Amino acid sequence: MRTLILLIFVGSLNMMLAQKFGHVNSLQLLQEMPDVTNAEKSLEEHGNQLKMQIQNMYMEYQNKVAEYQRDEATMLESIKEMKLNDIQSIQQRIAGAEQTAQQDLLKKKEELYAPILKKVEDAISAVAKENSFAYIFDTSSGSVLFAQDSDDVSSLVKKKLNMN
Repeated sequence: MRTLILLIFVGSLNMMLAQKFGHVNSLQLLQEMPDVTNAEKSLEEHGNQLKMQIQNMYMEYQNKVAEYQRDEATMLESIKEMKLNDIQSIQQRIAGAEQTAQQDLLKKKEELYAPILKKVEDAISAVAKENSFAYIFDTSSGSVLFAQDSDDVSSLVKKKLNMN
């Protein structure tokens, strides 16, 4: 019985020692990808369009306030109230537009990055399978505090992504 347990232990130890481990810094990899540069440009353009729309609304607000201040002394109370309501309405629209713009920008970022992240994930998986890696760790997350010798698979992943 002892011999059987010892054989099982030695066999599983040999299997564990035979496993290959690799690592990649996915953050650094993403920073070097042309796809990310293109996504960032697209995101910036989208953000600028949203910013311009909000700036136009803000200009409308400033014009209404200036008009109100200019004519306030000669306005009837009912007109003052209507103008103030109009100004408050514009303020609310601006606040809503800013909130919507932030959500829209976040959605656009997710939309642009999803295929890039999938592409990287697929490349890492392919490298792992082609090179018989049991595990590939991401060193950019900072969760690997210590590691025995492992292969840096960054160059293999870059090759898979046609980045070399």
